[in-house]
Amino acid sequence: MSVEVKVPQLPESVADATLVGWHKQAGDSVRRDENLVDLETDKVVLEVPAPVSGVISEIKIEDGTTVTAGEVLAIIEQGEVADSKTPDAAQADGELLLPGDDDGGKQSDADGGGADDKSHAADSDADKLSPAVRRVVQENQVDAGSIKGSGKDGRLTKGDVLAHVSDSAAAQDTAPVPGSRNERRVPMTRMRGRIAERMVEAQSTAAMLTSFNEVDLTAVKALRAKYKETFQNEHGVKLGFMSFFVAAAVHALKKFPVVNASMEDKDVIYHDYYDVGIAVSTERGLVVPVLRNVENMTLSDIEQGIRNFAAKARDGKITLEELTGGTFSITNGGVFGSMMSTPILNMPQSAILGMHAIMDRPMAVNGQVEIRPMMYLALTYDHRIIDGADAVQFLVAIKQALEDPARILLQI
Repeated sequence: MSVEVKVPQLPESVADATLVGWHKQAGDSVRRDENLVDLETDKVVLEVPAPVSGVISEIKIEDGTTVTAGEVLAIIEQGEVADSKTPDAAQADGELLLPGDDDGGKQSDADGGGADDKSHAADSDADKLSPAVRRVVQENQVDAGSIKGSGKDGRLTKGDVLAHVSDSAAAQDTAPVPGSRNERRVPMTRMRGRIAERMVEAQSTAAMLTSFNEVDLTAVKALRAKYKETFQNEHGVKLGFMSFFVAAAVHALKKFPVVNASMEDKDVIYHDYYDVGIAVSTERGLVVPVLRNVENMTLSDIEQGIRNFAAKARDGKITLEELTGGTFSITNGGVFGSMMSTPILNMPQSAILGMHAIMDRPMAVNGQVEIRPMMYLALTYDHRIIDGADAVQFLVAIKQALEDPARILLQI
């Protein structure tokens, strides 16, 4: 039976999407729920899974095409697909079983295996490639061992090799040639184009102003050093700096609710909840997933939420729902070495906090010069609804909470 693969219902406010890459080709076997193709919208990349198991008989839409909800992308001839639990089965459906995935291939030094066995691992990889995958590898002269497999148990598929070849070609197209005066014109991705639009919109709509302060992170660093191992053992996640900043921001937002507000027409909308957006840099551009109801979260909840978002962003699995809303944002340029910057508002929010690099600097403390871990903080805010006094006092409240974390616990 023939089954159509259609563009799924797109999120609200998204009219269309761009087909950026097939993971399968006509004639390839697929399993139900296996990702077939990626669709890029203005904000996220959507995966289109196979509705049934079978063989792709026809691909109707090529890469780079703009598509809308309900449009037919491909046709699958439904049928049983052999389970790939062994190297032979992996060869049958175009996957590479990586070394160590098969118990039969594992051999310890005590069993007579060792360096000699490991030295032949790379040679044996080629034998585990299916004919289709091996052909693509040979035609493009790529090292199969350097490609991360997306198949079951990390196995390499034909789509993985093609994606690797495509990425490598794109990198070569955009790489400068030493000594040349050539110019290269590369079209923006939809996400990058949307980011550009939003940045210009923020600058042309809001009356943006930035205030600065600095914070001494001695107390926070001492807490992390004292409890980081206990914290990780108890909660299964590392204790980072970001959770302290998120908690301190919410602590300050409660004192100055206008900083947590937004503007719509001539109305100011106050939010009695705290949904904090955390800026995450990805290969496709900046995304700002939102932690919901942070006022009800512990430090471990915040750390786990940020960790999950980072993993999803890296894998391109952030959903549009996770990027929408938000009442306040935090961006950390310090991870890239930034000392000071003026962040741009994430409209329609009225403020964004910029974190920067932690640097040891000489500071006057009780009449003595001491070396302290210092960070510059920047708060960009919409001066249409936030007065300078509120913005400055908000930053001071964050500074006080970080320099004396007990304030967060005692809510003072």
